Amino acid sequence: MKKEVVGYTTGVFDLFHVGHLRLLQRAKSRCDKLIVGVSTDELVQEYKHKKPVIPFEERVEVVSALKCVDEVVAQRHRDKVAAYHEIKFDVMFVGSDWKGSELFNQVEAELAGHGVDVVYFEYTSNVSSTSLQSTLQAIYDEESQAS
Repeated sequence: MKKEVVGYTTGVFDLFHVGHLRLLQRAKSRCDKLIVGVSTDELVQEYKHKKPVIPFEERVEVVSALKCVDEVVAQRHRDKVAAYHEIKFDVMFVGSDWKGSELFNQVEAELAGHGVDVVYFEYTSNVSSTSLQSTLQAIYDEESQAS
């Protein structure tokens, strides 16, 4: 009997958009079970120095509702090797912007020692929560000045 392949990916998933959806769909196409770590508000504040627009519980609800997602867990830290020990995944999906970085070279080597593959996906061009937030702010500012 073939072993179930468990995949893992993480993100903030604030202002959920088509780039998030495509990443999760691509990840699911490469594994049998997809577990998604959604960053807690506290973790986002700690490393991005800003609070997410959408509260953690609501971001979890949105990601959990997707057909391509089998399980959602809280990402309370960014230590991917510790996450492996907690979750026991076979493959980790990461954005291509991390490929070749000192941090992920080390993570990749440590995970490889446990038999875990790291797969990098290209980001959907011209789509991000940050750009969406900037666009919404510009529209708000424009409408505020007009009134």
